[in-house]
Amino acid sequence: MEYLNLNKEKISTTVEELNVLLADYHLYYQKLRNFHWNIIGKSFFDLHQKFEEMYDDAVLKIDEIAERILTLRYQPTSNLSDYLKLSNLEESKSELTDEEMVKTLLKDHGKILNQLRKVVEVADKAEDEGTIDLIGAYIRELEKTSWMLDAWVMKTKDNHKEIK
Repeated sequence: MEYLNLNKEKISTTVEELNVLLADYHLYYQKLRNFHWNIIGKSFFDLHQKFEEMYDDAVLKIDEIAERILTLRYQPTSNLSDYLKLSNLEESKSELTDEEMVKTLLKDHGKILNQLRKVVEVADKAEDEGTIDLIGAYIRELEKTSWMLDAWVMKTKDNHKEIK
């Protein structure tokens, strides 16, 4: 760890929270695959494509989180059974409407954002700027995706004020 100039004891808490985040992203990824495969109805083309974009992004983040843990000289959690125990997320059934799928993802985004912020908090205490930089970008991207999904769920007549 000397080459990183980080305290291994301080970094261990960051790694614990990164492993929870890794578990969250694995469940999130699988949920996106589930929704991508099982979307039906008038929103099929839009959401089928969007869910694919989102799971492609999630799989990149999974790899980056695991590689950050390895960079910190720890081993990432890598068993599905451990992910199910560690994750803040829960599995989802497949038989949901398009709106239920999006609302489910928005709830998960809230949980992932909480975990991302927790990682930043502990990484800050460990003076781990590399992790903070990585996770800060994830927060910004997930907030933007959440805004877009939330806009999709909104009813325009209820949310836009008339311009006079």
